[in-house]
Amino acid sequence: MTGKKTNNKYLSDHYAKQAQKENFPARSVYKLKEIQQKLQIIRPGNKVLDLGCAPGSWAKFAGELTGKQGLVIGIDLKAVSERFPAHVRILAGDVIALAEKDAVELAAVIGNGFHVVLSDMAPATTGRKEVDAARSYYLCRSALIIARKVLEPGGSFVCKIFQGEDFNGFINEVASDFERHKIFKPQSCRKESKEIYIIALGKKQEDN
Repeated sequence: MTGKKTNNKYLSDHYAKQAQKENFPARSVYKLKEIQQKLQIIRPGNKVLDLGCAPGSWAKFAGELTGKQGLVIGIDLKAVSERFPAHVRILAGDVIALAEKDAVELAAVIGNGFHVVLSDMAPATTGRKEVDAARSYYLCRSALIIARKVLEPGGSFVCKIFQGEDFNGFINEVASDFERHKIFKPQSCRKESKEIYIIALGKKQEDN
């Protein structure tokens, strides 16, 4: 048991040190790197929306993938001190409040026609698994609502969720909006973490 804990701590420290070495503000970048390596969801020239982007690792890596011909918009209530190239823009905003806007209002704030929507959001945790999972689901639903409004047909959606009683229901919601989806836990996630990623591909064309 002690050996497993030591190994988990080593892996956590390894990713944190590697992030620092590569000039990323957080180890979470390796989760997106694993997703990208597996599915190549972000391509040069893409327009990407990063919900809950602080401290900026995902936005920075997404910007590297899109290149200068692409665009990355990051949204967070927290201030992001990381410096980005001109095609990566950070806006102060509340994702939950944005989800309540209609498509026209939302487009006026963040734009539309995105190829990829990312959400690595996590709630403030209480240590009570049921409460934390419910809070995570609430954030994920907000992210999905936004994705429905701003994604191009054929676009992709990546969302972190804590596994709980709402998990299967959320999977069904995602499946109704996208052609296919995968459930993936990157190796860079802490082993004890309940977080898992839903990767949805091929946003369906809305019926008129």
